[in-house]
Amino acid sequence: MSSAAVPTPSRLAGLPRWVAPAGVAVLFVAAYLVFRGTATLPHDKEAPQFLAVTELREWIDDHRNDNPLFLYFLNYIRLFVGSLYDLFETVLYGLGWPGITGIMGALAWLAGGWRIALLAVGGVSAFGVLGLWGSSVDTLALVAVAVLLSLAIGIPVGVWAGLSGRARRAITPVLDVMQIMPTFAYLAPLALFFHIGAPAGAIATMIYSIPPAIRITALAVSEVSPTAVEASASLGATRRQTLFKVYLPLARSTIALAINQTIMMALSMVVIANLISAPGLGGDIIRGLSRAQVGIMLPAGIAVVVMAVVLDRMMMALARRDPHAKLRRTDLAAAGVLAAAGLALIPVLPKVWPESLTINMVAEVNDAVHWAETNWYAVTTWIKDTTSHLLLNPLESLLTTAPWWLVALAVLAVAWRVSGARPALVALGCLLAIALLGVWEHTMQTMTTVAVAVLVTLVIGLLLGVAAARSPRWSAVQRPLLDAAQTMPAFVYLLPALALFGTTRFTAIFASVIYAVPPVVRLVEDGIKAVPATVVEAAASAGSTPGQLLWKVQLPMARQAILLAANQGIVMTLAMVVVGGLVGAGALGYDVVTGFSQRTDFGMGFVAGIATVLLGVMLDRITQGADRRPSPRKRKFT
Repeated sequence: MSSAAVPTPSRLAGLPRWVAPAGVAVLFVAAYLVFRGTATLPHDKEAPQFLAVTELREWIDDHRNDNPLFLYFLNYIRLFVGSLYDLFETVLYGLGWPGITGIMGALAWLAGGWRIALLAVGGVSAFGVLGLWGSSVDTLALVAVAVLLSLAIGIPVGVWAGLSGRARRAITPVLDVMQIMPTFAYLAPLALFFHIGAPAGAIATMIYSIPPAIRITALAVSEVSPTAVEASASLGATRRQTLFKVYLPLARSTIALAINQTIMMALSMVVIANLISAPGLGGDIIRGLSRAQVGIMLPAGIAVVVMAVVLDRMMMALARRDPHAKLRRTDLAAAGVLAAAGLALIPVLPKVWPESLTINMVAEVNDAVHWAETNWYAVTTWIKDTTSHLLLNPLESLLTTAPWWLVALAVLAVAWRVSGARPALVALGCLLAIALLGVWEHTMQTMTTVAVAVLVTLVIGLLLGVAAARSPRWSAVQRPLLDAAQTMPAFVYLLPALALFGTTRFTAIFASVIYAVPPVVRLVEDGIKAVPATVVEAAASAGSTPGQLLWKVQLPMARQAILLAANQGIVMTLAMVVVGGLVGAGALGYDVVTGFSQRTDFGMGFVAGIATVLLGVMLDRITQGADRRPSPRKRKFT
């Protein structure tokens, strides 16, 4: 009798798959109802760990010029980067707007012809027309320094990683953490060690921009044909000769893509670097955000986008060029004329863009935003309030009133189920570290915002990605919009969000959805298109309807691509939600911003940045582990 009462493995295997997860969920619900409101770890602004970090900063500031680490190492790095920035800034201001316009036009003509040159000349002129010539030059100098340093380090390391599997395995975890870290997280330690100003901003931008340079260069070198390498070796070439005569020429176009991505990442970061007093367009955007005035932000946002588009088109044109094709004499002559004309006009024309040729649109933009707020108030308020009441408030209440140990157990169970033991233990370790840091409540609030934003992002991304994969016409219409969206720096997405919804946490969600949707759409579209045509034809010949073909064949076979899309959506949403601390998102983002703006709260901001990284690592490891595990339909229960 007793043996008959105990479920055997075979009987457990016969149960529906949902029984075990449902049982665990019931246990968690019961535990929440019993222990709700206990062990919630409320936020304490005066926590000892915050005060300790603040005191550490005070000590470092007091001993910056007598401590050997700073005196003989860090200060020299800061001085070197500062000198490099001063050099670029001096040269750019010395050229003035005629010289910069002529040289940029010449370089663009050499890269991609007269169309790209026209775009470059128009783009450089737009900086002056918008009344932002000085800020644009400062941003250009900062980007130049950061990209130069990123490539000087990133390309050699990428080549090394591409040639050595051991080096690649050692570097990959470091790059993973660097790309998971939200942009804000770079600022606090750099302000601690390199103070504030242009050098700290350039170093922060460099660190943020290095990962794509290393990753794409390593990929380019590793994909060079082994036959070409063997042929070079058989002809007696040394390793150095093979590197410079075979590897680098064959990887040229992909390395150009690495340079392009480095520039785009640098442009995205230099705006945020203004929080540590880096010069440039970021100052105008941050000032507009702090005053909730889109009219101040918009011209600076447009200037950043124009700069990004010009540099992106120049680098992409260069990447598409045939490396063996020689430049035509007409192109060389036209580029020379442009450059010579620009240089010749330097002593004739003023170096600073004339104010008489600028357009001031602050008042008009603010009036337009006020009109939109007044006339669309009912719609935007309904969307904001409905999302808050149905999703944000209940989820935040659940996470902030549940005991910390119950949330940790829930994350452990979900991570173990989705990704396996190792990612689950990493996720648990991250949560325990967050609890020890003293920012549990604000982390739960941030996780609420991220969860809602990711949910909306994945729904929109799946719908648009599936539509693009199944309709070439829709894909053709959508692709240029996605290209433009991925070119824009992250801060630009706050402009429409702030104009529509004001300074609220929903503003950060709206901006993060716009920011994260493009890569999700692309990954879903590529994943569905990668499903073998023979499989699709076989399912269609068996009588499957379009809906059955999608749900039973294409989506299951594109599972890894969709999970990767979810991973990218989470990482990008987290980065953007933290930036949303500037527009009322609160929680960890607000802590970080407060830590920079108020010296007495530096410790809280520094710890909040670390907690943001831990939250990102936790979410990243869960979703990255999911795409390496077999589909639930293929798992066998024993």
